[in-house]
Amino acid sequence: MSTRRLLAVVVLVPLLAAVALWAFAWPAARTAPRDLPLGVAGPATATAQVEQQLRRHEGAFEIHRYADEAAARSAIEDRDVFGAVVVTSQGPELLTASAASPVVAQLLQQAVTQQAAASGAEVKVVDVVATPASDPRGAALSSSVLPLALAGLVAGAAVTLLGLRGLRAVTALVVVAALVGVIAAALAHSWLGALTGDWWAEAGALGLATLAVSAAVAGLAALVGPAGIGAVAFLVMFLGNPFSGAATAPQLLPEPVGTIGQWLPPGASATLLRSVSFFDGAAATGPALALTWWAVLGLGAVIAGSALRRERATKTTSSTAEPALTPVG
Repeated sequence: MSTRRLLAVVVLVPLLAAVALWAFAWPAARTAPRDLPLGVAGPATATAQVEQQLRRHEGAFEIHRYADEAAARSAIEDRDVFGAVVVTSQGPELLTASAASPVVAQLLQQAVTQQAAASGAEVKVVDVVATPASDPRGAALSSSVLPLALAGLVAGAAVTLLGLRGLRAVTALVVVAALVGVIAAALAHSWLGALTGDWWAEAGALGLATLAVSAAVAGLAALVGPAGIGAVAFLVMFLGNPFSGAATAPQLLPEPVGTIGQWLPPGASATLLRSVSFFDGAAATGPALALTWWAVLGLGAVIAGSALRRERATKTTSSTAEPALTPVG
């Protein structure tokens, strides 16, 4: 038995290290624009050359055409595109949204400026939706993904290990998530000034992100036992965190990593928090639904696991209480 345990440790630990390095290092090493939504605004005759230059970056940009600068600005504020190149009589103008992703805003500025410099033109850069002055790099928002995931893991594990079941477990998970959301909003919004949207909407997004993870942990543990804690922890920490695109953007990650990350709690929570904090809730439906599904399925599994446990306990009690038959004669 001791030899088997030794072999398990020797094999599993390096394997987990290899998976972690792959999950974190591979997307980071392959960061590049892939069908990144970018707008082009102005008369068709004037924007043709700009589109042609952008299409030279094969597969990098997904071009969206707009009639004028106002339409392009609306598209950025609605999170349809990350930026837009506007062709004006005074020269090209680049509209960015550093609040959507400082990395993407910088990438667009470099790409468009270099192309314009080749033709001797100067590009005017306008940040339509900027990051707060207190957090110009958006570090606070991207750094919030890991603490929220950890809070959810701890809450779900605590509910499981303390033996809370059924409605008591559900109540504990919901109350803890709500408190985490309020505390996190107080820190990130009221104290740090890193979030600038509606305070209660931000608290709700932060709480929902926590509940999605904690409910998944407690729910799977209720169905399969303590092993469910490790399974969800692996999924969230080893895949969800590096696949979230919180520090960059999902469109900069290799496929299908970017898409998978948005269906996992860390990626969905980062996208939802950006939407409610800087874009008045634009494009918040998708990530909100993803987190809601995680929370609802997890809480449902908690209830189902408790019901199955009661049913098994009832059957066991009935079988032990059945009187033995006494032979006659």
